[in-house]
Amino acid sequence: MSEAQTVRLTYDDGARAVELARESVESYVLHGQREQPGSMRDAFYARTGAFVRIRSTRGRGRLRGCAGAYRGSDQLGHAIVDAAIQAASENSCGSEIEQPELSNLTISVCVVCDYVQTDSPLDDLELGTHGVVIDNGDDHGWLYPTIPVENGWNEQQFLTHACRKAGLSPLAWQDDDTTVTLFDGQVFRERADGGSVEEL
Repeated sequence: MSEAQTVRLTYDDGARAVELARESVESYVLHGQREQPGSMRDAFYARTGAFVRIRSTRGRGRLRGCAGAYRGSDQLGHAIVDAAIQAASENSCGSEIEQPELSNLTISVCVVCDYVQTDSPLDDLELGTHGVVIDNGDDHGWLYPTIPVENGWNEQQFLTHACRKAGLSPLAWQDDDTTVTLFDGQVFRERADGGSVEEL
């Protein structure tokens, strides 16, 4: 697909990725500090992108923050820390996460294994496997690979929602000046009941 380092995490690596994201959010919210990955697992030295999503466990489980990038020159461990801090900040979903919320959040991490730009997104997109990134000028939006499965969307609905997230018209993915990138990612998340991390 791409020339990025191809990464594939074990379950233990994925569980540590989520733990690192949680530690980063808590360090940022409680102390205003950037967590350091410390001694990292081998997979965390790979240079690839990562995304972090934070959801509330209260009510309907609204999205509290999301941030990240499908590509980057930084090591995975640092990419996770940066994405977690950005997701917890007010720049993500309009309001910064505050201390009383920390026990009522679930955090997930999507580690980018590979990515490719496509001129035929409907043909190339595999639901449940690919996340989508939409770029058009300064407008940019992305959605996790698991989101269409969670919501029962087909390929066109997935692309439409990604365009809306980017602030574009729903059919912008069909425009010649819009770049559509598909990324293959592994998603790990905290269970809402406080149990062990699960891979989706």
